[in-house]
Parts: sequence; C-alpha cells; structure tokens
Amino acid sequence: MSLKEKDLKYIWHPFTHKGTEIVPIVRGEGAYVYGEDGKQYIDGFSSWWVNMHGHCHPYIAQKIAAQTLELEHVAFGGFTHPQAVKLAERLVDLLPDKIDKIFFSDNGSTANEIALKMAIQYWFNQGEERNKFITFSNDYHGDTFGSMSLTARGGFNEPFERFLFDVEFIDTPNPENRLEVLSRFESLLKGNDVAGFIFEPIVQGAAGMLIHSPEILSEMIGLCEKYDVLTIADEVLTGFYRTGKFFSVDHLSNKPDIICLSKGVTGGFMTMGVTAVSEKIFKAFDSENKKHTFLHGHSYTGNALACAAANASLDLFEKEKTQQNIKRIVKQQSDFINSIKNHPKLRDARNFGTIAAIEIDTEGESNYFNSKGNDAYKWFLERGIIIRPLGNVLIMIPPYCIKEQDLEYIYGEIEVFLEQ
Repeated sequence: MSLKEKDLKYIWHPFTHKGTEIVPIVRGEGAYVYGEDGKQYIDGFSSWWVNMHGHCHPYIAQKIAAQTLELEHVAFGGFTHPQAVKLAERLVDLLPDKIDKIFFSDNGSTANEIALKMAIQYWFNQGEERNKFITFSNDYHGDTFGSMSLTARGGFNEPFERFLFDVEFIDTPNPENRLEVLSRFESLLKGNDVAGFIFEPIVQGAAGMLIHSPEILSEMIGLCEKYDVLTIADEVLTGFYRTGKFFSVDHLSNKPDIICLSKGVTGGFMTMGVTAVSEKIFKAFDSENKKHTFLHGHSYTGNALACAAANASLDLFEKEKTQQNIKRIVKQQSDFINSIKNHPKLRDARNFGTIAAIEIDTEGESNYFNSKGNDAYKWFLERGIIIRPLGNVLIMIPPYCIKEQDLEYIYGEIEVFLEQ
C-alpha cells in the first residue's frame, strides 16, 4: 500500500471532508515542502500559520536536539526548568509592560480556554459573580467548548450550539460605525455583570482575515478599564510579527489584561500555548486558600523541548536578516494587494503586515463553506503552491524565509487563476 492508501485506511484528518485530496509530504526545507513523488510545493500559508522561519530550520532543530539530551520533560506542577524560566522571562520582556506572568499550555484553543477560565475564577475568588462575556461577530477563538462559546455561531460549531453558553456579540469597529459600536458596548459594560471582553486584535483570521480599527479597539479597552472589565487579546494568529509588529497589541494605545499566544511561538516545531497575564489577574489566585488555586493544568505543560524550540525561535527574531525579510514581505504583500484590489473578479482585497487576503466574487456568501475554495486549493496545488483558502478567500501568510521570487510566483498564479 502507498502512503496515501495507508493514510486513507488509518487516519482521520481535521477539517477534511470526503473527497479532499491528501498529499503525502515527506520532507521540508525553508519555505518548501516535498511530496512523496518528489514534487516541490511553496508553503504559502505557513502550514496553518504556525511556521515562522521555514521548515526544518537547522538552528531550532539543533536546540531541540541538544535539549533532548538534557531534559525532555518534567511535571510542571511544583517543578520548573531553565528553558521555561528563560522563555517566560523573554516573553514578559517582549509583551506590553502590563503583562507579568506566563501560563503554559498546549495549543491556541486551550490558551483561550484558559483565559476564559481565569476570567471566571478571577471574579469567583473575589466573591463576585460575573457571567457575561463580550466578543466580536465573526471572531474565532477555538474548538474546545469554552472557546467555541466565544466564537461566532454557525459554521465551525453548529452541531454543538445547544451546549454553548450565551455570549454578547458586537460588530467589529470601523470609522463608519464607531459611535454605534461604542454606544452598545458601553451599555453592556454598565450592567456590572461582564466578566470579560475577548477579541481577535485587528485581524479576524478564520472569518477571512477581516480587518478592523486598532484605534477604536483601543477605545473599547479603555472603556473596559473604566468599568473594571477584564480584556483578553487572542493573539494566536497575529503574534510574532504577523501584523508587522511583534504583537498585534503593539498597535494599540491601551493594552489588554490577558494575551493568548500559540501557532508561531515555537517557530512551527512543537505544540505550545501561552496565556500571559497582568499582575492584577495573578494576585487574585496567589493565595494559601487552596480553592483559590487556578484549577487548570496539562500533563505536558511547560514541556522542555517546546520551550527550547520557542527560545530558539525568539533568537532568530533577533537576527537582522529576519527583520529585513519581514519588512520586505510586508511591502510585497501591500504592493500586490494595491495592484489587484480593483480586479473585476474580486469582492475585496486586504492586507495588514505580512497577512494578505483576496476575496473572490462568486456565488453565495463569503465564508468558510463557500465551495470556490475547494476549486482554488486544487488549482494552486497542481502548480506547486499550498494556499488553504477560507471558502472563497485566498490567504497568503508565508514563512519569513520565503524568497521574493516565490512570492511573486504566487501572485502571478493568482492573477492567472482570476483570469480563468
């Protein structure tokens, strides 16, 4: 049996329906992955947005290999290790001044789930009952039950809706609806029953890279501070220069109480989630009362190999070459979007930092289940390009090592696709 045949027999893939083409990948290097048949593909979506510096980056691989001979893992309940301490210190230094403590976990959904539980228990520990959460329409925060509750209804969570708790959804802010959004938002905050406001800062990923105003989002965080409501930034997608700055919240004048990270934190090598919090949050749990202990944990929390990978990834961000590549990608993405945004086959074209998206004008609404994405995915795959569309929205989020000519090749093939 071939690799593909064995896969079909034994493996259940995520977000994959019957008839989806499964491509066996046997090797990766830089911005490329290679199929079992030797075909080269440009990884134009960073393997679900996680790969930052390229596949099999030798520096990260070497740091992980060295760590395997020192310590692979130790239970994080009551123990610690050098890689975790080093990583936590570095992240606190890089994150806004408001952030003081790091809680490790396993993935993006869990990082947000932890933030949700922290917000609920934060008020519980102080003897105050607050049960309401606010989030943006079209936000996506994960696939665990808490994070699904904080995600826009329908689509990703329709079979489970009857089990989800109610959330207040509000429109994303822009200059045209600013007064309306702020008015409704403040009216919800005045009720004194809001535990927290969670949001994808500036870019809504799964919704098709929709972009909203950082200035108005900052105003909303300011209102939360006024009414003593916790704020949670879901930076799972946007962290580590995806928006052109180290974190998306660096574009905001007011900073959140909690910041959730994952995807790019280890450069795409290991699974890790991070929930970073202010001292204000931590103090509500820092008690000899055992019931005030944060009631959450994982077997692989603070895994030493994952921490080593994350520290190596941060080392690479300090390299001048990495910074130059990021600036070049930001410019290339912006230039391409500006050149194509008036194309008659598009509903919209948008970019922010290293993220670019084009929305194809096709039948039906623009969403994940628009069938145009299946056709586009196969078309680009045949041409050696991996772009996993979100419905009729084509997304370009490349690793930072991608060559200028490879990005230009992707742009050229997009134009050919639109003409056909």
